[in-house]
Amino acid sequence: MASVEIFSHSVNFSPFRLGPGAPTVTPRRSEVNPLSTHYTKSQFLTVAEVAKALRISNMTVYRLISSSQLPAVRVGKSYRLREEDVDRYLAQRFTEAG
Repeated sequence: MASVEIFSHSVNFSPFRLGPGAPTVTPRRSEVNPLSTHYTKSQFLTVAEVAKALRISNMTVYRLISSSQLPAVRVGKSYRLREEDVDRYLAQRFTEAG
């Protein structure tokens, strides 16, 4: 039997035991939307490219993505953002000085 520390609780299990009583792990995945045709025609930018264009940090772009203020597509372990979505985000937050 092996002992595994999960969230400060010790759980004993055999890696070969399946069925009732076996530990189960459900992967955390955010909602996955199928690609539509308008995504395939778009110009995509990396997080670094968006951060450089907006003169903000990469972490700020990641925060905007995680708070759903800036839509993004997950490609492998990285994100890609549509140019139109970045433009729309800026237009919604545009204020005229004066």
